[in-house]
Amino acid sequence: MSEESIENVLKGNTLRVYWLLLRSNKGAVGVRETQRALRFSSPALAVYHLDKLTELGLAEKTNGEYRLVKAVNVGVLKQFVRFGAFMLPRHFLYATMFTTLLIFFLTQFNRVDFYSTFALFLGLLAAGIMWFETFKAWRQKP
Repeated sequence: MSEESIENVLKGNTLRVYWLLLRSNKGAVGVRETQRALRFSSPALAVYHLDKLTELGLAEKTNGEYRLVKAVNVGVLKQFVRFGAFMLPRHFLYATMFTTLLIFFLTQFNRVDFYSTFALFLGLLAAGIMWFETFKAWRQKP
């Protein structure tokens, strides 16, 4: 299926189930595990959403478990980077880098003049913006 049609279907609880599948350590989840993790009212609801992912070609059912087949970055998922079972906002890497550079600059800060004040201001501004964007993306996660 095209990414546009996947993006139209991958919303709400289906997106939450896909997020759970992306974050699973072994790349597979069971029906009961999905129901408990997402606090669904019944296993049938978990099966419904897992089957939707199977129809989209994002998961496959083997031995009673649903396994991730394809990872797509659509919608909210475009803002995240996957490191194994971890899903981090893209801006987290930049925020960490700018914060590290700012801390290094502060340890080497030895005199106050226009250039050092300007560099300090830019470092604070860049780190602040990146952390703001990181938290904003984190609040939007499924």
